[in-house]
Amino acid sequence: MKITVREKAVLELIAYEMTAKEIASELFISPNTVFSHRKKLMKKLEARNIAGLVRRGFEQGILILDAQ
Repeated sequence: MKITVREKAVLELIAYEMTAKEIASELFISPNTVFSHRKKLMKKLEARNIAGLVRRGFEQGILILDAQ
C-alpha cells in the first residue's frame, strides 16, 4: 500500500477537519479530485468512513500528532 504525496496531503487536511472545498482551494485542485483521493485512501487504508481513515493514518504512521 503506497500512499502518494498528494494523498498524504489530502489526508492531513482531512485530519484538520477541512471540507473538500477547503482542501481543493488549499491544494489548487478541484473538489472532485479531493473526493477521488479520499476514495483511493479509504480503499488503500481499508477504512469505512472518514473517522476510520484518520485513525488508520495515525496507526500506520502516515499522520503524526502535532505537539503544539
